[in-house]
Amino acid sequence: MPRPPSPRPPLRPLGRPRAGLTGTLARRSATHPWVTVGAWVVLLALAIVSAAGLGDVLTQDGELLVETDAQRADDLIETAFAGADEPATEFVVVESAAPGITADPALATLAAELQALDDVDTVVGPHLGAPQMASADDTTALLQVTYVDADPDAVDRRAEALVELLADHDGALAVSAIGEGSVTHEFNELAESNLRQAELFGLPAALVILVLVFGAVAAAFVPIVLAIVAIAGAVGLTALVGQVTDLSFFVVNMITMIGLAVGIDYTLFVVQRYREERAAGRETIDAIGVAGATASRAVLFSGVTVVIALLGMLLVPDTIMRSLGIGAILVVAAAVAAGLTLLPAVLALMGDKGDALRLPWVRRRAGAVDHRFWNRVTAVVTARPVVSMLVAGGLLVALAVPYATIELGQNGIASLPEGSSARHAFEVMNAEFSGGAVETPIVGPGVDVADPAVQGAVEDLVARLEADEIFGDVTVSPSPGGELLLVEAATLIDPATTEGMDHIRELRDETIPAVFAGVPAEALITGQAAWTLDYNEVVTGRTPWVFAFVLGLSFLLLLVAFRSVVVPLKAIVMNLLSVGAAYGLLVGVFQHGWGAELLGFQQVDVIETWIPVFLFAVLFGLSMDYHVFLLSRIKERFDVTRDNSASVAFGLGATGAIITGAALIMVAVFAGFAAGDLVMMQQMGFGLGVAVILDATIVRSVLVPATMELLGDRNWYFPAWLEWVPRINVEGHVDPVEIDLTEEPAPVVV
Repeated sequence: MPRPPSPRPPLRPLGRPRAGLTGTLARRSATHPWVTVGAWVVLLALAIVSAAGLGDVLTQDGELLVETDAQRADDLIETAFAGADEPATEFVVVESAAPGITADPALATLAAELQALDDVDTVVGPHLGAPQMASADDTTALLQVTYVDADPDAVDRRAEALVELLADHDGALAVSAIGEGSVTHEFNELAESNLRQAELFGLPAALVILVLVFGAVAAAFVPIVLAIVAIAGAVGLTALVGQVTDLSFFVVNMITMIGLAVGIDYTLFVVQRYREERAAGRETIDAIGVAGATASRAVLFSGVTVVIALLGMLLVPDTIMRSLGIGAILVVAAAVAAGLTLLPAVLALMGDKGDALRLPWVRRRAGAVDHRFWNRVTAVVTARPVVSMLVAGGLLVALAVPYATIELGQNGIASLPEGSSARHAFEVMNAEFSGGAVETPIVGPGVDVADPAVQGAVEDLVARLEADEIFGDVTVSPSPGGELLLVEAATLIDPATTEGMDHIRELRDETIPAVFAGVPAEALITGQAAWTLDYNEVVTGRTPWVFAFVLGLSFLLLLVAFRSVVVPLKAIVMNLLSVGAAYGLLVGVFQHGWGAELLGFQQVDVIETWIPVFLFAVLFGLSMDYHVFLLSRIKERFDVTRDNSASVAFGLGATGAIITGAALIMVAVFAGFAAGDLVMMQQMGFGLGVAVILDATIVRSVLVPATMELLGDRNWYFPAWLEWVPRINVEGHVDPVEIDLTEEPAPVVV
């Protein structure tokens, strides 16, 4: 028998908000829901068709878009040795438990299987008259697999075939491979594995958090669906962009990560505002309209601030960084578009069915805002604002201190998981053979190879390289035209380590200038370490410009939006504090090993060069999300009451639980990436996760209310000479004559 409805108190008068663009879009989408959903289904189908061709436009290679010494050196080699390029080579390390591997028939069988692979020209090993390719104790052999050419388009296909052959090898001999193709293939496999793991972990975790936030299972699925739609749309758009510019395959990881984070968050804020309005007594369409005129407006503005921050990544002349920026911008735009149009239509179709399958232990009514906890937090903070500000700010500054010891670089083969085939092969080659990655000093161009001074300088350079303990075999090769000499030295350590880069830096800055002083020749160095050093210089040189661009535009946007000089200044300072603390924790955990083993991370020598500027752009945009949502509710209240303290308490109470839930969702998504085996993904996921949680707790819960209490009405200081600035009402507006915001919302009977 149906339970009779509880007595309802009289509903308060409800004002009509000024709809604006977002409110109008919301109402029109809600009043024509099937048309809106149909349009999105068509767009989604087109995106899926477009995304099918994404694999054809993505590249595994990164490229700096400015000339560096390493790039110039590679160009000289390509020009001087045109038509005489060395074919692609892979090395297979074969190990036996006992001596006698050279005569073991299994070695010859494996070599024959390798020879039978497509495009393989020759396979050379100790069993074929190359005794130097066996270890001194004859337990380890090296097979050199040479392909017919160095076709870059065939690298991945050849590497996959080689890896599959070795994986299926079930003989008594242990096998592993190392080479440009196999190493790149392994990094790609780990990146794809990270993406799958992040999705498997992030989506269920986000769903659990959403169920707890909404108290209902049905409502929790709405943000998940909208995020997936945004991701699919962004992938389709990315495939189109890839037709006109090079994009890294990491762009898919970026789209998934940012799409889940902002797509869920934006939907969460709009849905919560809609449920508040329904709980206040508004009809479904009116509640959607109010949510569209207020929360959706904040979502639009927030999306613009995120895009501005992400645009900073495009200032770095690197194809990978620009790919990540493009992917993130596209998915943010798709998430905003879905939130402004598709979401109102979905809410109109669901109506109050969104509160179906409610959790029995969640007793608060749908959409009601429980201010009690956050009121207590605000009361404690605002009672002692100076102490609260100093403690919270001091903690963030202390966490940022380790950043002073940051070392930038690239985590190479040595950072791969312990079970990695490439890492094992690299370690064995360095221990048993003069193998390793190749660093290439170049003498030229226009050099006279017959000049005694040049010959003497080259001999001196070779002697110094051979005397250096990190270098193995050194070879000298003149180009076919005789205009360039190529000196190649195999390194016995991972060139991506700080030690490897230090040696190349010493070669560039000290050894080569001393050797070639007064000699009519120019010397350049290329190779992995040289490329990393040049990349560091380019990225760190552009970083100040990225900071200036993002901070400057964000300041202007917040100035116009909130018509305050103080609000944007505080926002910038607080965001820099949370980003700085994330930097410090990143260095402490990964470089210094603080809790790395406990967290399942590797302690490494360097932080990936691109991580700091990447974290700044992404975190500044995401943290602005919370700042905009919190300040919009504070400003909405302040415009009605002109009471700063009460407005701060109201804003924190209205958004505290939602911001915390949104932050936990982001942390869950980022944790999925941090839990992978690839160090660069661990650093990215960890840095994003800790920054978001610090921003949503210490900054939003302590620093914002403390500073706003201290400054009082000065928070909204706006000099008269700036009155010409156009007005943009982020928080929306409800006529204060018709609605009393001090009343508790009336329940809605569902």
